[in-house]
Amino acid sequence: MLGLKLPTDPRWVNIAEKNLKEILIDHAYCEQKAASTAISLIVSFPEFTELTQAMVDLVQEEMSHFKMVHDELLKRGFEMGRDRKDEYVLQLIKFFPKGGSRIDQMVHRLLYAALIEARSCERFKLLSEELKDKDLRVFYKKLMISEANHYTMFLNFARQYGDREEVDKKWQSLLDFEAEIMKDLSKKESIHG
Repeated sequence: MLGLKLPTDPRWVNIAEKNLKEILIDHAYCEQKAASTAISLIVSFPEFTELTQAMVDLVQEEMSHFKMVHDELLKRGFEMGRDRKDEYVLQLIKFFPKGGSRIDQMVHRLLYAALIEARSCERFKLLSEELKDKDLRVFYKKLMISEANHYTMFLNFARQYGDREEVDKKWQSLLDFEAEIMKDLSKKESIHG
């Protein structure tokens, strides 16, 4: 369903299991960044009313997810650590050239967001199935469903606002590019890396 071309190396769950504090901290920051992305889309493209309305809802949902993850950190006696760079996202955003029309810029941002949500969904699915901690398995299963909904929402908006055929070509090319990135990832205690 997600269309990812290269699945996460299953051994990544072992890394996550041994580094739950780091995974939860990274996850909390991912939720903040997702809310920030939604706000940025509202600020950049306010004339697209349907997108703006959806992003307002998404900001609220992502911040509620941040609170859930933060509460999980506190419950386990962990403090929120410092944010760190997301190598996955930094590499991913090199795919589309800068510039272009406003519609192109918006479509590219929507496609990036869709892919990040798809990869998060895939990672959360692995965590929901493979972690030994039963509470965290349930926790990640709930979040996995939300991420799948976000992925389809972003992709559908890209297709709605851009030329469908061109958007689908860009999406497939982005998926190929992301698969190359993933060959060097799945080795760290982070949601995407």
